[in-house]
Amino acid sequence: MIGGGIVVVVGLTFWVVTTRWLSDGAEPKADGSNEYALVLGAKVKKGSVPSKSLSYRLDAALQYAQQYPHVKLIVSGGQGPDEDATEGSVMQAYLVEHGLSPERIIIEGKATNTYENIVYSLKLLDADISALTIISSDYHLARAKMLANRLDLKVDVVTAKTPKIIEAKVRFRERFALVKSYILGR
Repeated sequence: MIGGGIVVVVGLTFWVVTTRWLSDGAEPKADGSNEYALVLGAKVKKGSVPSKSLSYRLDAALQYAQQYPHVKLIVSGGQGPDEDATEGSVMQAYLVEHGLSPERIIIEGKATNTYENIVYSLKLLDADISALTIISSDYHLARAKMLANRLDLKVDVVTAKTPKIIEAKVRFRERFALVKSYILGR
């Protein structure tokens, strides 16, 4: 009986804390004050086609880039074993195809996770960059911000919506990823 109570308390605490973290991920909203915006990669389907999640991120990036024409975009993501091209190259092609000048895009094509997205992208910028805008799916921003903060990076965010068909699954999975990143720092 006591063991069951402990499980319930731990479970509720986990749920409340991670719900708060997820909601805090959407702030502060980007206002164009950072010179660079990092667009985090997501799955690329066969034929180098962005997944729906990635398309939503790229559409949010396009809208932000149109609103703030001085901002340069870093598109970050490597190539998974089931992908035909790097996420970064697919993202760059999508943005150019939708009217963004290639001169405003920096490609990072090695990262295999969120931590690497940030670290590898920073290596492409001047060493004095201490603030960055992050563009990703709404559920993903809390963890991206947590990792950026651990790297002493000040961030604001642009929120991309999450496809309804995967929303419940990715939000549930992200709760565990948040705890893992909180504990391990990656």
